[in-house]
Order: sequence, then C-alpha cells, then structure tokens
Amino acid sequence: MKTKDLRDLVHFSPQGPHHETLYESAHLWSEVVCLDRAQDLGPIADPDSDGLLTVIAGEVAVQIGLGRKRLGQWGSVLVPAGHELTVRNASVDPAVILLVAAPPPTRRAVSQ
Repeated sequence: MKTKDLRDLVHFSPQGPHHETLYESAHLWSEVVCLDRAQDLGPIADPDSDGLLTVIAGEVAVQIGLGRKRLGQWGSVLVPAGHELTVRNASVDPAVILLVAAPPPTRRAVSQ
C-alpha cells in the first residue's frame, strides 16, 4: 500500500503553478497544484477523461466551458470529458487544489 501526506506536496513558485503528482496508475491520475497570488492553470481538457477538482486550501475561480463558479476550501466540481477547465487563484492567499482524472488524460492535456 502506498500512502502520501498531501502537505509534503505543497510548494509554491513565483514562476507559475507548481504541480506535484499524487498518484498515477493505468486507471487514474491525480496531482496537487499550488497557485500563488494571481496564478492560473489552463485551459486544459481531455476528450476521454472525466476530472474532479477539489480545493484543499484557499479560494479559486473555476471556469468549465462557459460556466463559472468560485469555490472555497473543500469545494469540488466535476469536469466532464471534453470540457475545458481554467482555474485562477481568487484570493491574496495561496490556493492548493487536487486534480483527479479517470482514465488518465493524455500528456498533452495535463502539461499546460
């Protein structure tokens, strides 16, 4: 059994979002993304993978397709396959999000 403490994956970079892989298998992919002030992620999308975004800390503005929503700590949203996701830190405080996708997205979709 593999276990990880999410706090060990929390790091911020002034150059942009910091990505740390949480788990990756043939059936599931997950990563922790740390967003400092005014940083954003995306747009990212994969035609074959559903995604789940959960806010671990902070507040973010999420856009999926044309829909927009602010989420605080513990908020989550489903990202249907084929929809573009953009996330922006919506606070002066750092934000930490957990992204999960199944099946694992193509490298092209997650490398942005």
